[in-house]
Amino acid sequence: MIRFVILAVVVLVGWLVMLKLYRQVKQPRLDWTGIAAIIGFIALAFYLRYATGFG
Repeated sequence: MIRFVILAVVVLVGWLVMLKLYRQVKQPRLDWTGIAAIIGFIALAFYLRYATGFG
């Protein structure tokens, strides 16, 4: 049951992030620095999991 709750929260947060990104893409001005930082952080997390086996 706790896994279902955690999964639901993760899906909800992911949906909100995608909705926010969609709204920003529709606007003429974008903060590419922030988007690149988020993508870099996620890529670093995957790399560190692969390199260390933790996480």
